[in-house]
Amino acid sequence: MGFTIHPNGGGLVEDTAYVADTAFIGKYCVIYDRAYISDFARIEDRAIVFDDARVTERAQISGDARVYNFALVSGRARIYGKANVCENAVVSGSTQVFGEAVVYGSAELYEGMIDDDDNF
Repeated sequence: MGFTIHPNGGGLVEDTAYVADTAFIGKYCVIYDRAYISDFARIEDRAIVFDDARVTERAQISGDARVYNFALVSGRARIYGKANVCENAVVSGSTQVFGEAVVYGSAELYEGMIDDDDNF
């Protein structure tokens, strides 16, 4: 297994992951395992998406954020700072998760702002 450089942004994508040509993967980002990035999703800064996580539509992952396990981030959701979305969590709509917040388990967030004072 190896990595390729994504043509839209220059980030690293492992051969086992799927990233649409329309998605943006920043130069210092890594997408690996069986992660799935589609549509116009943006992975920026030093963000990492791995395991079986999915980032779709116009969702943005940035800063040092991590999305992993079977998490789904979609819509216009933004995950940034040092936030983590993992396990079977779903973050969608215009939700923002930031700071050092962790969204995990079977949590489903569709609107609102979650910061490092909140963990779900």
